[in-house]
Formats: sequence, C-alpha cells, structure tokens
Amino acid sequence: MPKLKTKSSAKKRFRLTGSGKIKHGQAGKRHGMIKRSNEQIRNLRGTRIMSDSEEQRVKRWMPYAQ
Repeated sequence: MPKLKTKSSAKKRFRLTGSGKIKHGQAGKRHGMIKRSNEQIRNLRGTRIMSDSEEQRVKRWMPYAQ
C-alpha cells in the first residue's frame, strides 16, 4: 500500500487535540476591526474546536493525524 500525502495547507492550519478533535485559528480578525465591537473582538481571540461536519473533511486531508 503506498503512503498517502498530507495536504500541506491543512497541516499548517489545524492541530489535533488529545481526544481527536480538530483545533483551528479563529476567523474574522485580519482586518476591519474598526467596524467590530470590542466584545466581538474579545470573543474572536484564541482558537476554536471545529464542528463535526467540517472535521470529517479535514481529517481526510490529514491521513496520519488520527
């Protein structure tokens, strides 16, 4: 059986937690901060756990991350 390739963009953007869920950076903080409320900016800090439907797709891109 040949080795499977990991998608380069996925390995740079996602990390697995100990329980096998996928952690990703929070979207929506690159620009346009003046329009957003301070509360919204605070809530966008840090990382988030990916939803189950998205998780299945990303795990296909990283075959050896399970």
